[in-house]
This record gives sequence, structure tokens and C-alpha cells, in this order.
Amino acid sequence: MTDTAATFAFADIAGFTALTEAHGDSEALVFVDGFRDTVNSELPVIGGQLVKTIGDALMLRIPDPANAILLGLRIADEMMRNHGVPAVRVGLHHGTAVERDGDYFGAAVNLAARVSALASGGEVLVSGSTAALVPNLPGVLYESRGRQELRNVTDSVEIFAAVRIGEAVDGRLPIDPVCRMAVDPDRAAGRLTYQDAAYFFCSLTCAGEFARQPERFSH
Repeated sequence: MTDTAATFAFADIAGFTALTEAHGDSEALVFVDGFRDTVNSELPVIGGQLVKTIGDALMLRIPDPANAILLGLRIADEMMRNHGVPAVRVGLHHGTAVERDGDYFGAAVNLAARVSALASGGEVLVSGSTAALVPNLPGVLYESRGRQELRNVTDSVEIFAAVRIGEAVDGRLPIDPVCRMAVDPDRAAGRLTYQDAAYFFCSLTCAGEFARQPERFSH
């Protein structure tokens, strides 16, 4: 066993349960496989490692925090959008962990997982100590999310959202309210208005489900 410092990242598909219910187990697994393979293909060039897959989540180890944050932004934005994967959330923390049989254990890994759980679809969250390692990352700014109490973490942790300069957080793609997939409005299969709010859908199936029970999905 060895101690090693790196940025640990957890990336998972937001609303995976809703996606499975809307599109079925087989199609959901296709999304997960495409998600894993696409992310894994990006890792060699930055010396990163896909440590393991946990359901619809990936655990990554990336030596350099700048590369980790930039990859997180690519995962949550253009990379996965091009592959038709639903909204992805990413959480990162840099620290030391113990390696054993290709897996990593320790407080840094646990903290990265907790940070990821705070993120919403399309969001990349970073611990304050990790953001401080690369405060002037070109093309990226950090938006404070304040100090957060994390489960099984003694002290509260300062959290920041990593955002590409020129992209407001509310400029993310709208989310299909039925399956929770990110939808490009210009390519949406359907659009419905309910209580003066517009909703976009990845498929006519989701649009039909919403039309039957709009009050269930409009919160």
C-alpha cells in the first residue's frame, strides 16, 4: 500500500433513476456504457485513471488539479452533450489517499464523493482547498457556494462551482422534467408550456408522460 496525492473526482448521471423509469433498463445501460467509455478515452493524455465504476458513477484519479477541473467541465458540458448522455454532475477534491489493489481509500476520496453529491446536473463543484491550488485557471472562474456541512466530515467545507468564463450557471441546458436528461432546446423532440413555464423533452414519450401528469413533474 502506498500514499499518493492526486485529485479525486466522482462523476455521475443526475436523475439516473428517473432516466431508467422513463426509457427502460436496457437504454439506461447504453447511456452508462457510453458515459464510461467516453470519459475513459480522455484520461490517458492527462495521466488520469478510471479507478472504478459504481453504478452510474465513475471514480477518477487525476494527478494535476488543473487537468481534473478542466476535464470535469468537459464531462459536464460538451463531451457528454455530444454523446446524448443525460446531465452529469461532478465533484472534485485534491488530497492524499492510500492505494490498494488499484483502488484508493481515505478522507480525500470520501470528501470528493460528498462534494459530488452536492452538485446538480451539469454542475462541477470543487472543494475550496482544491480551487486554491489553481486559482487562476485560464478560462475558468469559481463561484462560491459557501461553507457546507458534509455527511461524516467533521468540519464544514468551502465549496466552489467551477464555471467557464462567459457561461452563467443558469445558462446550462434545460432538463427534461420526466427523465432528467439535458436537452438542447434547438433539438428538443417536444416543448410544452405549463403554468407559464416552458418545458423541453428529449422524446415524444417523455412529452406525452408530462402532458398526462404535468403536476407530477413541474416542481
